[in-house]
Amino acid sequence: MDEKDITILRLLIENARLPLTKIAEKVGITDVAVKKRIKKLEKDGIIKKYTIVVEPKKVGYNGVALVGVDTEPDKVLSTANELSKKEFTTSVFITTGDHMIMVEIWAKSAEELMNIIEDIGKMEGVKKVCPAIVLDRVK
Repeated sequence: MDEKDITILRLLIENARLPLTKIAEKVGITDVAVKKRIKKLEKDGIIKKYTIVVEPKKVGYNGVALVGVDTEPDKVLSTANELSKKEFTTSVFITTGDHMIMVEIWAKSAEELMNIIEDIGKMEGVKKVCPAIVLDRVK
């Protein structure tokens, strides 16, 4: 990867729908060269997928939380995989910070969010659940 690839990545992170011609203009190469570079970034697993950012409240999710989950040491992977299958999770991370697993949860209401948190706490191997309610997304 070089500076041009990094610039392409930054532009795509900001707007994955930016036309190749606009990217080429900003990077200083042809749109054909941009397309080849993007294909290589995809092939190399640097770009895994293209997605959107949704404002949860505008689609009816009024309870958003980042939840730390601590498990028995031998249950970290299985718990993270199980959580990733749940409809209420938008992101699941295995971490080295204060918690073994971090989960972003979207719920329609505070009551639903509480039920989800209780259900996580009842999962096999889960020792501790630490929710933090999201007030606003800055970036």
